[in-house]
Amino acid sequence: MTGLDVAVLGFGLLMLAAAVAVVTTKQLVHAALWLVVSFAALAACYLLLTAEIVAWVQVLIYVGAIVVLLLFGIMLTRSPTGPSSDVDTRNRWPARTVALAVGALLASTAIGPFWSTYLPLSASSAGSAKVLGTALFRFWVLPFELLSLLLLAALVAAVVLTRAKTGRSDRPVLARSSSGRGPAIGAGRR
Repeated sequence: MTGLDVAVLGFGLLMLAAAVAVVTTKQLVHAALWLVVSFAALAACYLLLTAEIVAWVQVLIYVGAIVVLLLFGIMLTRSPTGPSSDVDTRNRWPARTVALAVGALLASTAIGPFWSTYLPLSASSAGSAKVLGTALFRFWVLPFELLSLLLLAALVAAVVLTRAKTGRSDRPVLARSSSGRGPAIGAGRR
């Protein structure tokens, strides 16, 4: 094993540990921060494998935009940021079974087609921006756009669901002060 193999393995293990921490922590903000660690470790793996463009896209799009979108959604929906029993469920074993089944299905779906896929690269164009851009915009532009619409729909749905639960306005109700001179802001709430 070379030093590069050891470094990629180390960042891969860090990414795996951070991903496990994302789904096991009971604090939403901590989960988002562990997601940053996982995405950064993946970007480091891309850098070590000399895929600089993909690494910077990983940092800019996923670390910079997706995590900010998640944190914005958490703060906009007034989710509890500390430990909360509302986040926990009693159906852990069925949830783990379903998660493992879905993970196996996703792995077989993602790995299966790549066994027969071959992208011929000449020695002069290996890793070039032209080859990467052509592959990205020819084959992967629609999945990226659908994913962005899915994330937007999830954020809008989270806002609508939390606003429907509260059902009250946060505006203060004007009432007469005890001195009778004028309105007392926040004297009563609906």
